[in-house]
Amino acid sequence: MESIVDLFIGNIIHCDQPFTVTVIQKGFVAVQRNKIIAVGHSSELQNRFTSENVRKTLLSDSQILIPGLIDTHIHACQYPNIGVGMNKPLLQWLKDHTYPLEKKFKDAQFSKRCYDAVVKKTLSYGTTTAAYFGSIYTDSTLILADSAIRLGQRALVGKVNLTKNGPADYIETSEESLRETRRFINEMSKKNSELVKPIITPRFAVSVTKEDLKALGEMAKEFNLPIQTHLCENLDEIELVKLEFHKDYPLVYDEAALLTDKTILAHCVYVKDVDVKLLRDRGSAVAHCPNSNLNIRSGICDVKAIINGGVKVGLGTDVAGGCSCSVINAMRYAITSSAVLSFTNKNYEPVNYCDAFYLATLGGAKALALSDKIGSFHVDKDFDALIVDMDPNEGPADYLQECAPLELLQKFVYVGDDRNVISVYVAGKKVK
Repeated sequence: MESIVDLFIGNIIHCDQPFTVTVIQKGFVAVQRNKIIAVGHSSELQNRFTSENVRKTLLSDSQILIPGLIDTHIHACQYPNIGVGMNKPLLQWLKDHTYPLEKKFKDAQFSKRCYDAVVKKTLSYGTTTAAYFGSIYTDSTLILADSAIRLGQRALVGKVNLTKNGPADYIETSEESLRETRRFINEMSKKNSELVKPIITPRFAVSVTKEDLKALGEMAKEFNLPIQTHLCENLDEIELVKLEFHKDYPLVYDEAALLTDKTILAHCVYVKDVDVKLLRDRGSAVAHCPNSNLNIRSGICDVKAIINGGVKVGLGTDVAGGCSCSVINAMRYAITSSAVLSFTNKNYEPVNYCDAFYLATLGGAKALALSDKIGSFHVDKDFDALIVDMDPNEGPADYLQECAPLELLQKFVYVGDDRNVISVYVAGKKVK
């Protein structure tokens, strides 16, 4: 018997190319197994699919179907600290709050409880894909991968490398770090998950030696893996990199072959024009984390300059530097941060809600080198999607007049939360 075709009929919104929002009013997306098999206007549906193998989901006028949201940078093991330490800059915040918490993840039960919680929470906000930092502990980080697999989220999961400039009781030797990273990759391979994959994760440049960085670059190449780390987040951090490596921050990674077309670099608040050109030339991407940049007083990233420089950009929540697991929140902060920059430059065109929506969907997919699979509604892509309702039984705002589809999207970006995300699908499977 032919497998069921799921038809989602209503107002469809996605970005079919960079920074271009497409609305299909009275449209449809057809899904078979996990793949999108057709997209179009509902007038095209007549006699296209037989009633015997079709299951229909009809959207109301207050609902829209959009691609799943993508979080390109989140520290899963920092979730218990969310909203704590927001009065301290990065390096002090790491010392006082982050490292003491991450040490607790040596405990498997604590790890499972926290990792189940963060995956459930991100899914509730519509995060269908997340790039997670774990801790330095291999077995704990494997538990994070298991949580994502069991709960149905698409994820890149990284065991963190930390061999210097960490607490005496939360640090690895270089030999141990590289050995455990290789073990993590091998154990992830045994899980044989289509949705959850490993990612090479040096914490940041001053957390590992020059030799460690080079070895991790070689490992990424050996296993054809993506890479995630931090770059130019904080002025004190940048100064520390210069003192230790005697060169500009991006060159530290480049000389270790860590700037690839599958590298995602968080923050990039203080990148220079020459840095942007280097990232563009290497095909590397930026995870823009505006919430965290403000909370721990790192600065305001001129993300438009990075975008205009030809670099791939997605959004990150950066929990727990960011105080929300919601990519919806990240869209709002991206708009606000960019608007602030426009106040002192009348020629500056800030990020708008359509730009933010692109960064949260197709932009994030491109940043994670996954745009062949997710990020928009195209035939042969996986069906990662949300049904958003701006008139739920209980919500953040009352729905008192009829809105056009783009107005529904704008309301979702500016006032939406988990109550407006009424259904979440990952690879065709409903997970909320």
